[in-house]
Amino acid sequence: MELLKKIFGKQPETDYMTLVNEGASILDVRTKAEYAEGHVPDSLNIPLRELNKAQMQKHLPVDKPVIICCQSGMRAGQAKRLLENEGYNNVFNVGNWASLMKKI
Repeated sequence: MELLKKIFGKQPETDYMTLVNEGASILDVRTKAEYAEGHVPDSLNIPLRELNKAQMQKHLPVDKPVIICCQSGMRAGQAKRLLENEGYNNVFNVGNWASLMKKI
């Protein structure tokens, strides 16, 4: 059954509220203009184009979970790969920022 879940993308539901309560960072990689139109409270806005190793080290502890959001999930997916390439192991692409608001 676990093999089928992996094949078809069925993963256990992530409890984002628990992650936040345990110190997870919320990273919004939309543009500053998009972020200004609405965002998750206490989220960090670093547009994908500006996300680099220095920004990661400055704002995101490598030993804490990072929840990434954007408008649709595409930029968050790219940001997730960037963070994982820099050694972040506990990274979650939640997709749309508004959907994250409903989960926390």
